[in-house]
Amino acid sequence: MTGRELRETRKRLQWTQQQATAKLGVSQPYLSLLENGRRRVPPRVVTRLARYTTISASTLPLTDETALRPQAFAASLGALGYPPFAYLSNAKHRRNPATLLLMALRQDHLEPRLTEALPWVLLHYPNLDWQWLVDRAKHENLQNRLGFLVSLARDLAQTRGLAAPVAAFAKWEQTLEDARLAKVDSLARGLTPAERQYFQVHRSAVAAHWNLLTSMTAETLRYAE
Repeated sequence: MTGRELRETRKRLQWTQQQATAKLGVSQPYLSLLENGRRRVPPRVVTRLARYTTISASTLPLTDETALRPQAFAASLGALGYPPFAYLSNAKHRRNPATLLLMALRQDHLEPRLTEALPWVLLHYPNLDWQWLVDRAKHENLQNRLGFLVSLARDLAQTRGLAAPVAAFAKWEQTLEDARLAKVDSLARGLTPAERQYFQVHRSAVAAHWNLLTSMTAETLRYAE
């Protein structure tokens, strides 16, 4: 978040600088420096501000978390607006969508109800910090998992006629394509030998392209149109 965005958000909330300092836990001179771009807006200020407004989750701090309990992960999805978990939504569970996606990509075991939400996150937050997400996925050899999700999100965006997201997904899909791994992987799920053999034969063309053993397709997602 920039200083200008911070100032505009404060004014939209109809806060004086004195009111904002009490809510954000900073001094008035420091807030003035932030709003005038003379200091970088720290993550803790953005996180506190998110409790009072509907600023885009993409502006929340990027954190390097490794795992969440399934219920907490579902709550974070709900806080992003994912309909099946909307009843769990709470401001304290809001996370940057790029952070949530990276956490999911790292998992070897993630409940199917959570895994199927991941293309939705991409579809609804196409302007997330792609460079951050792609760089970390490649560093941890997770680019095939991410590439597969991006391909599904692009298919969904095309179905809905969303030109801008399609263009964004196509760009990063190509970046991930250039780093695609030959190693066969699964998507957040441990597989038995029998399951691995089954998916080798019955997976979709998109899954096969990304060397993933999974039954997920854009058409099987509950929110696909």
